[in-house]
Amino acid sequence: VQLVESGGGLVQAGGSLRLSCAASGFPFSTYNMRWYRQAPGKEREFVSRIWSGGLTNYANSVKGRFTISRDNAKNMVYLQMNNLRPEDTAVYYCNAALFNNNYWGKGTLVTVSS
Repeated sequence: VQLVESGGGLVQAGGSLRLSCAASGFPFSTYNMRWYRQAPGKEREFVSRIWSGGLTNYANSVKGRFTISRDNAKNMVYLQMNNLRPEDTAVYYCNAALFNNNYWGKGTLVTVSS
């Protein structure tokens, strides 16, 4: 099983980034896919989720600014992040979950400068 995040980087406040997560080694279309983030000195927190059927959920802090999507044909999940704020600075992790299976990527760093 592999989850590989990409797309992080340095961006100014108000800017946008699109994170990608490439999945392999499990039946991707059946899994619920999530993004989490961990800021320096803080615990990892939930950002967004897309269910296997396409339903989405967002943390209140990103609602209206971030959009999660998935491409089951390509085994990819994306996080479009708009109007970024300095408080969005964190390592962003891709997560795949189904029943007792829970897989994590190694993360991609997003830094938002003020």
